[in-house]
Amino acid sequence: MRALPWTLPLAALCVALSSPVRADMLKVGDTFPAWTLPDHTGKTISSADLAGKTYLLWFFPKAMTSGCTKEGQGLRDRNDAFTSLSLIIYGVSFDAPATNAEFVKQENFPFALLSDQDQTLASKVGAKMFAVPLAKRVSYLVGPDGKVLKVYDSVDPATHAADVERDVRALAPPKG
Repeated sequence: MRALPWTLPLAALCVALSSPVRADMLKVGDTFPAWTLPDHTGKTISSADLAGKTYLLWFFPKAMTSGCTKEGQGLRDRNDAFTSLSLIIYGVSFDAPATNAEFVKQENFPFALLSDQDQTLASKVGAKMFAVPLAKRVSYLVGPDGKVLKVYDSVDPATHAADVERDVRALAPPKG
């Protein structure tokens, strides 16, 4: 049986819409690109502000959706451990600052959510979905020197916070 002429382009479009943009993910050791984004309060945050600090950028598709909420709650619930490890956390989505502010308030997040509305940062780091206005669920752990320490290219919202805590502890220099 031959496919109808219009079914092949339609099938290709369906595959393209479900695939992430082919922008390469950064690798461990790569320099994380410079960025400046507004947070949920309208304050501008930049990578320059974080020089000398370790931080996690967790890209999430959409505020107040089930997976993003679960992931954010996990990070929130481990915030004391992250603070003791000197880890700063920022969530990043394409949502407007006002939407992120509602999400922060609703979930009592102790960290800022950043708005990458023009999708520039996500495009640079392989966190942008193709033909869909949502960020891909990925995270980057960035070291004090601005280099990528860990890439989370397949994130399970239920376990991501535990994975990050384990990795930060493993990367920390021994005490004593």
